[in-house]
Amino acid sequence: MSTEQLEQNEQQEIPVAAEIDPGVETPSGDAQAELEQARGERDQLKDRLARLQAEFDNARKREAKERSDARDYAVQNAVEPFLSVMDNFALALKSEGDAAQLRAGVELILKQMEDALRGLNVQPVESVGAQFDPRIHEALGSIETVEHPDHQVLEEIRRGYKLRDKLLRPALVRIASNPAQKSE
Repeated sequence: MSTEQLEQNEQQEIPVAAEIDPGVETPSGDAQAELEQARGERDQLKDRLARLQAEFDNARKREAKERSDARDYAVQNAVEPFLSVMDNFALALKSEGDAAQLRAGVELILKQMEDALRGLNVQPVESVGAQFDPRIHEALGSIETVEHPDHQVLEEIRRGYKLRDKLLRPALVRIASNPAQKSE
């Protein structure tokens, strides 16, 4: 029963028997007491229902706020290590050194970025020298060779990453194609 229906029922008084049919006697004292008790219980139940609905709404709002706060906290912890990386890129762009100094600076920034990712439990996918695994590698092509075993990763084009055991992005690789091993 909706709140609206409860309010309509509350506004409608339960007619006394004498009001329905004038030939019927009014309820005795016991019946009147029972009626008043039933009305009191009804009012208590309606009050309890209203309180429970308010409590439920408050719990729902509190849970939504806690979920939002947890998401914001997670984003903050993920973004914070990269702010210093961005600062260092800005400093590198302002610098007036030669190409060797710029390269050294960018290498330091890359190391800082890798450290930040490692702090978030993001590890690179092992590629070069490993056996091709379609679950973590994406083959972009093959290189025909007799020096390496068939399906060994020879070149990494784009590094892949995992978050603990979950693959975030597969590594793009070129693999060995050994015709001598295929014929065997």
